[in-house]
Amino acid sequence: MNITRITAVPATAANGTTPAASRTPQAAGTAFANCLREIATAVNAQQLKADATAAALATGQAEDLHEVILEAEKANLSLELLIQLRNRALEAYQEIMRMPV
Repeated sequence: MNITRITAVPATAANGTTPAASRTPQAAGTAFANCLREIATAVNAQQLKADATAAALATGQAEDLHEVILEAEKANLSLELLIQLRNRALEAYQEIMRMPV
């Protein structure tokens, strides 16, 4: 999964599934959790790739320092994005919990 571009889910699904607006809160929560899980998996894969290129450079198998630095920076930016997503989700949850009933 490429996390450089996150697009909105269309209101009507082309494959005949239930539109997002008519889903139950539990189904929407599950879909959101799955989306976050996929993003976390992609970030982990990026971190592992950066580690592998750094190890290859350290052992002399990789000669291109620029590629190693780029992979490390991609992994760093991906992790920062994931942290910001987590922070925003927690802020939204806290705001919802502060709402009067």
